[in-house]
Amino acid sequence: MSRTRDLGSISTRLSRIAEKARTVPDRALISLHHYIDRYWLMEAHGQTRKDGARGIDGVTAAEYEEDLGENLASLLERFKSGHYRAPAVRRAWIPKGDGKRRPIGIPTYEDKVLQRAVTMLLEAIYEEDFKDSSWGYRRGRSAHGALKSLRDQLMELHGGYVLEVDIQNFFEELDHSHLRSFLDRRVRDGVIRRMIDKWLKAGVMSEGQVLRRTEGTPQGGVISPLLANIYLHYVLDEWFEAEVQPRLRGAGFLVRFADDVIIVCEHESDARRVQEAMTKRLERFGLRVHPQKTRLVRFRRPPYRGLPPGSEGPGSFDFLGFTHYWGRSRKGNWTVRVRTAKDRMRRALKRCAEWCRRHRHAPVRWQSQQLNRALQGHAAYFGITMNSDSLDRLYYRTRRIWHKWLARRSQRGMTWPRFEKVTSRCPLVRPRIVHRYADR
Repeated sequence: MSRTRDLGSISTRLSRIAEKARTVPDRALISLHHYIDRYWLMEAHGQTRKDGARGIDGVTAAEYEEDLGENLASLLERFKSGHYRAPAVRRAWIPKGDGKRRPIGIPTYEDKVLQRAVTMLLEAIYEEDFKDSSWGYRRGRSAHGALKSLRDQLMELHGGYVLEVDIQNFFEELDHSHLRSFLDRRVRDGVIRRMIDKWLKAGVMSEGQVLRRTEGTPQGGVISPLLANIYLHYVLDEWFEAEVQPRLRGAGFLVRFADDVIIVCEHESDARRVQEAMTKRLERFGLRVHPQKTRLVRFRRPPYRGLPPGSEGPGSFDFLGFTHYWGRSRKGNWTVRVRTAKDRMRRALKRCAEWCRRHRHAPVRWQSQQLNRALQGHAAYFGITMNSDSLDRLYYRTRRIWHKWLARRSQRGMTWPRFEKVTSRCPLVRPRIVHRYADR
């Protein structure tokens, strides 16, 4: 069978699963694992990143592909028979913006393929259930979509009272028993559920010892974002739409990207009641609200002629790396504007300074190429309409940092005129706006 026909067959099967889920929205699907065959695993392999770090077995994607047909056949047989043993993930550490380190898990390549295969199947079901307020780790949706949705609804509501919700250690403290009860509502295929249980119990390999876990999503797992979305779909999204919104005095909405949540209410009294109810709701399902990072912000649109002297401003809040605030548009109207959040800017400049220090003796042309790549990568996410000032600030600060470390290459130093000559041959390219929103 050709590759094109294989993909067509899988697309047809995914549509069939979605149709089945759509026709019985309140029932669990019992027979699903038969959809996963060698063609399905081949597609899952094609969608799995090949440049990831090695898991505990030390096998790379290239090594796995050397006998791909046999490896996938063996994987399929072990998956269907229940003999597949989910390996522990290898623990690694990456730096955080506050100087601390965050643990991550690195699964084996084979485990990534099987997780991708099961995720493909579950996504076809849950995409029929997920709410429009959920934007994280879903096909066809992105952080920029969440930002635009938030801004459009804030503009329509003329602002409101914004509840920034920070769920403390969500991915590490997600309760397995509640997750299983949520899955029971839609998926009761024994093979699929047994496999999910194995991933939840797989544990983490750290310093030669396997640490078993009783809570949290599979670290580094392809399936983890989907399980997190399923959990918060029932805990927050469905609850807010079915129980909270009908009880509000005014308008209100929720925007969620994974565990980053913003709730906006037209009236302050509604917002305070929602905050209290939401805290109890999360506690009921084993989750905690971060006491310092969760806050209620008054975000009403200012009067047309501006704020009277001594009056309280509209405030600002952060979401997905951007600070949201009220400012004037080019037409002079009040509009919701965004800029790069201070912690994100600080983190980017700190990385830049550390990189320039380590590579100050490398060829200047190579340095400029790498710095340009970093600036373009930053703009790929932060290059949003109304954020040009932050991009310019990053550009000029990067130039100053680069000049500082080039000046330390030798005792001669580097004057600014000489630096300008160097950068005329090896210029830094100013980052540009990539994502354009209407500046009303």
